[in-house]
Amino acid sequence: MKRILDCQASDFAAMRGRALKQAIRAGEGRTLLAEVILSWPPLLGDVSNAELARAFGADLILLNFFDMDHPRAEGLPEPAGDGVVAALRRLTGRPVGVNLEPVDPAADMAEDRVDIPPGRRLTAHTAARLCDLGFDFVCLTGNPKTGVSHPEIARGIRMVREVCGEDVLVIAGKMHAAGTKEPFDEDTLLDLGTRFVESGADVVLFPAPGTVPGVTREMLRPAIAEVHRRGGLVMLAVGTSQEGSDEATVRQLALESKMAGADIFHLGDAGYPGVTLPENLLAASIALRGRRHAYRRMAASVLR
Repeated sequence: MKRILDCQASDFAAMRGRALKQAIRAGEGRTLLAEVILSWPPLLGDVSNAELARAFGADLILLNFFDMDHPRAEGLPEPAGDGVVAALRRLTGRPVGVNLEPVDPAADMAEDRVDIPPGRRLTAHTAARLCDLGFDFVCLTGNPKTGVSHPEIARGIRMVREVCGEDVLVIAGKMHAAGTKEPFDEDTLLDLGTRFVESGADVVLFPAPGTVPGVTREMLRPAIAEVHRRGGLVMLAVGTSQEGSDEATVRQLALESKMAGADIFHLGDAGYPGVTLPENLLAASIALRGRRHAYRRMAASVLR
């Protein structure tokens, strides 16, 4: 088994869920995930935001606002249809995942709810589409104001496992409150880490230190240690539009996350519309793994 730092496009093409998980674990905190929106016009016009993120060092590509019933990826030669995920995997040479949102109709909301299309919600139907479309991983999380709750995420993990088995890597958790009143405190994080791993998650998602008020490296350490003890991995996420801040801030967020114990560092899609600032992806990549591995990841052909 190769660590993710050494994986080329042909390695990623042959990996399924558990093999990808082990490659990430072996990377020792040097895995960078970029979240992108492909239903909007791409930053570079005729090149997709996924390809741009790959070019600046992303190991994993996560699609947000992707409608499982109406697949679309702007910037591809053929931007619509069930073949877009396979095309993205081929053109980027990277594992490709998607956000599905376990919406809780009974969630205690802190703000007005935003309704989202059925194709973005986690249901048995959209879970089945994960394999049909060829996704490598899924992230069960919530966008702002959607009313995704932690209990629904736990139920969603079990649903994906029942439908997809072990072929799809499952990431689960929230980057922010998603419009609910659910707290982020030390006891809650510890409980969530335990609950999500027991439900079948491969990777537990928490907010990165400094992104949600009061969430610090010290607060995250016990929860991350417990997830690791139970065999899970952790992704610390910047989903609060701070992916669009200056490079120094992004470097600090990346290093704080690695010191907290993150296996994956996530940068969201809100730098420019649909993708983080490319310079910030590169800054995070260099901070997490140094120029040698950062430039190697950028330079290696997807034909390898």
